[in-house]
Amino acid sequence: MNDPQSTFEPDAQPIRRSQGQIVVARALWYVKPGVAEIQTERLAPPSPGHVRIATEYSAISRGTERLVALGQVPESEWSRMRAPLQAGAFSFPVKYGYSATGVITAGPDALIGRRAFGLHPHQDYFQAPETMVAILPDAVSSRRSVLAANMETALNAHWDAGTTLGDRVLVVGAGIVGLLTAYLARRIAGTEVAILDVNPARAQLAEALGIPFVSPQEAPKDNRVVFHASATGAGLEAALNACAFEGTVVEMSWYGSQPVTVRLGGTFHSRRLKILSSQVGHIAPSHRGMLKHADRLARAITLLDDVRLDALVSEEVGFDDLPSALPGIWSSSDLPPVIRY
Repeated sequence: MNDPQSTFEPDAQPIRRSQGQIVVARALWYVKPGVAEIQTERLAPPSPGHVRIATEYSAISRGTERLVALGQVPESEWSRMRAPLQAGAFSFPVKYGYSATGVITAGPDALIGRRAFGLHPHQDYFQAPETMVAILPDAVSSRRSVLAANMETALNAHWDAGTTLGDRVLVVGAGIVGLLTAYLARRIAGTEVAILDVNPARAQLAEALGIPFVSPQEAPKDNRVVFHASATGAGLEAALNACAFEGTVVEMSWYGSQPVTVRLGGTFHSRRLKILSSQVGHIAPSHRGMLKHADRLARAITLLDDVRLDALVSEEVGFDDLPSALPGIWSSSDLPPVIRY
């Protein structure tokens, strides 16, 4: 794209303002199950209290966003599952996504040229209330910062679980959310942490983050907390089987309209196990009285200050190629690529 890129990035272009200008933006829309297209829209100059951002990168969610793209959001959840800055409505057509980074090109003078993160769909230029974007620290690249929404999910799950010093923790599902959840657990002093996945290729990613990787056959037992992030019934059952007496499974998956079968006739009852839903739309009760959503997001971005996390954003796809690339992304067992503008 020809608009400004971050001076933090090695291939950055000079900052150029778009203050007072009308911009033609291009956005990805999901128009029917499994079909997406890029559409144009005109952006008037941002109103007071708003900023315009020239996007550098955005991230795809293979969990929630995949369900949206394939038309698998239950009608009962249409209002609750709206993204903060989505356009359109479920089921289709809808402009959906919630992880974009870029450079502010219009808005308050003090913010022009600053890099920012916004909970916005895939779009080359977008506008948002100033209160709904987070200014990025110099130490965290725009590319890595697309992990902010996932890191926020992982952070909130730990608050829900009450993970503490010396805990024995297992994470089931080594996707991006699972890997970030295990990464945070490893940063807590004295914890014993492992991550489990049926895909042995994920071991390399876990190793890059310093997390022991195990297969289902090697799953450690007697974990006080097990985070489940595989979005499969088999994964949930594996999580329950790995719990200690009176342990807790923190369910981070969202299944959409897909039914889930799990056997509760084994040790679930006698071992007094718990299944706790963790959903990022609400701050965990332990922190709800002290923090707002913007505070939690700022903390999540700070936690991205680790170059090892670049392993989770190593692959990319160009924005123009995204509509044709999505079917392969939804069906692949690899981590989704970041989108470059």
